[in-house]
Amino acid sequence: MKKNRTLIRTIILLVLVCAIGYTFYINFFKKDEVITKGSKAPNFAMTELNTGKSYTLSGEKGKGVIVNFWGTWCEPCKREMPFMNEIYSKYKGKGIELLAMNADESKFSVQRFVSDYKLDFPVGIDKDQEVLNIYGVNPLPTTFFVSPDGTIKRIVTGQMTPNSFESYIKEILPK
Repeated sequence: MKKNRTLIRTIILLVLVCAIGYTFYINFFKKDEVITKGSKAPNFAMTELNTGKSYTLSGEKGKGVIVNFWGTWCEPCKREMPFMNEIYSKYKGKGIELLAMNADESKFSVQRFVSDYKLDFPVGIDKDQEVLNIYGVNPLPTTFFVSPDGTIKRIVTGQMTPNSFESYIKEILPK
């Protein structure tokens, strides 16, 4: 009986030591990569909401890619979507792709937003905010402008203007 109790206590102690060791490792030694201008854009996959088509950032290599993180409740997002849609249609045939990642809202609310704003660019839902976390996004909207070689040329947090959006697109146009 005493042997069993000692064995159980030893196992519990080992589990606690492992848990504490892992916590220290995660908090002090693991390096989180910070995404900045000039760094390589992390690859991700996105399923387009209405068509089911799959997009990956690496699959868009050779194109200038705009990765926009947004929410249906976000007022600045609501203000910039109409001009983003209009300007995107102007550059779509010139090697520019816009991938809009919603921050983990319901499919119904995102579809309604896309329909209300008549958006023509690919929209996906970032389930569990995985891509949002990889890119270190805070706040919404945040937009990454990725050059054809996969390098982040510009990061914009907050609302853009039509003029700034178009000038940023020109920075990532394929040659």
